[in-house]
Amino acid sequence: MKKLVLFGLCAMAFAVTNCAPSAKQIKEAVEKDPSIVFVAIEKYPDQFIEVVNKAAQEAQKKAQDKSIAEEQKKRDEEFANPLKPVVEPGRIAFGPADAKVTIVEYSDFECPYCTKGYQTIKQVRAEYPKDVRVVFKNLPLDFHPQAMPAAKYFEAAGKQGAEKAEKFHDAVFENQGELRSKGEDFLKATAKKLGLDMKKLETDLKDESIMKQITADMEEAKKFNFSGTPGFLINGVSLRGAYPFPEFKAIIDRHLGKSDDTKKQ
Repeated sequence: MKKLVLFGLCAMAFAVTNCAPSAKQIKEAVEKDPSIVFVAIEKYPDQFIEVVNKAAQEAQKKAQDKSIAEEQKKRDEEFANPLKPVVEPGRIAFGPADAKVTIVEYSDFECPYCTKGYQTIKQVRAEYPKDVRVVFKNLPLDFHPQAMPAAKYFEAAGKQGAEKAEKFHDAVFENQGELRSKGEDFLKATAKKLGLDMKKLETDLKDESIMKQITADMEEAKKFNFSGTPGFLINGVSLRGAYPFPEFKAIIDRHLGKSDDTKKQ
């Protein structure tokens, strides 16, 4: 971008005394007398701002185009060679077991971006009730003190059935502010409100298998280079962050063999 700005400024400066200078002429003249640029800026401040803004916009567009191309290339590679998360038998999952598309979600109950991800996944499931299931995996971040306790409660709730785990999951994300302010008191109250067996829950929270499961989730997320939350694998194709619904839709439809053209027919 600096080169674009400099060239634009130099061209503007040369326009004061010359017609259609070459890039070589501009370079040689400015190297010989840099004050040419300063005089032009002082005399034509509006044009200077216009040149800088245009150069910045062009540089930003090039960077965006490059990023989009790199992301598309990476996505195509993952469609050809999908990432392979472990989904153990009996793992807590939301949606039909025979769904064509499995979304593995790595999430943090205290993360505000994960709440956005939760809302988007709700939309995805409403759009694809038969074709999508979601496997929720825990990625509690160190700087969210309530994330690990919430992850443990979620896994413990799952020992009383996937349906209760799902209701607990939804209740926490829909009341994330209370999780932050009340901590474990909120988690206990939520579990009780949802009708969980509190004695069993208390026992299960001490079960070593829960911490092993959460640790395994975290290690798997690290293996796939998910350093922040949320992260998603859609039949092995990654989305890193709280992307909006259309991004999920594009990947899901491609997995399902759908396209805009086939939908119009």
